[in-house]
Amino acid sequence: MKSIADGLPPDVARQIYADWRKNEADYWAARDSLLTEYANQWIAFAEGAVIFSGSSPVEVFHRVQQSGKHPYVTCVGREDEPCRMRRATFAYDRSSVNAKHHLNSRLTRH
Repeated sequence: MKSIADGLPPDVARQIYADWRKNEADYWAARDSLLTEYANQWIAFAEGAVIFSGSSPVEVFHRVQQSGKHPYVTCVGREDEPCRMRRATFAYDRSSVNAKHHLNSRLTRH
């Protein structure tokens, strides 16, 4: 199995932790056995085992960040599907506040 890190520019690929690469390889070796329990779930895989799982990649990444480990994170059975993660609102985006104000002004009499 070719690592996804192999597709990175060399200067970036050199920054990938060796234990992350091992966790990625170990995941692929264990993948078939994980499908029954973890299909369509996001998991963090490290040291030969699932250390976290959840329905959201953000949830799993937050838990990983607190662990101090470098697990391979993926959605089991959907590894080749792209996934975008982004915030739904931003501090500079006042559109949700303006929309709420507009709705409130329409529901109340002045």
